[in-house]
Amino acid sequence: MKKQVCITAAVLIAFLAVMALRAGEVEAGMEKTREALAEEVFRFHVVADSDRREDQEVKLKVRDAILQEMKKDMRGMDHRSAKATEQWAASHLREIEKTAEKVIREEGYAYGACARVGACYFPDKRYGDLLFPAGTYRALTVRLGEGRGQNWWCVLYPGLCFTDSVCAVVDKEGKKELREALTPEEYEMITASTKFKIKWFFFGGSWND
Repeated sequence: MKKQVCITAAVLIAFLAVMALRAGEVEAGMEKTREALAEEVFRFHVVADSDRREDQEVKLKVRDAILQEMKKDMRGMDHRSAKATEQWAASHLREIEKTAEKVIREEGYAYGACARVGACYFPDKRYGDLLFPAGTYRALTVRLGEGRGQNWWCVLYPGLCFTDSVCAVVDKEGKKELREALTPEEYEMITASTKFKIKWFFFGGSWND
């Protein structure tokens, strides 16, 4: 009986050790994917002056105006990529600020707008049926006034901002662009279901269903 207990305990310890090792491997794989994903997307971030309802409404109007200008100007770009989109944004910061400030003045407010391109930390965020993991991403950030209000974001490249500004649905064209920009592993990571992740954990990290 004592021998059986010892064997059971040894098996349990071995199982837990394998689970711990596997968990570490999974986390390392996820981190590698997050890093790769961060290299392939460029995000757009608008931060409101405050959480007052009026300032939140201004934020959304600024968002719409900037996206409209971007869509028009970017249409002529010969090659779209995260890097090219970032370079475009960096070279149009003053124009972006002017567009934001024009909307702010039209809404009757006097605060300004500041646009910058740089690294920003984003928490996990679901965009329709896509889940972008938390991490540091390159982004165009437009800060309105004091920039103390709730923010709005989307993925500027691939062009998910232009398919659905409320981040509720990604249409087929947006998904196609995203799939082409990422490796199969990266795309699988942000679309994988819980069932898939459990299978990946237990059966050796295969990316196929």
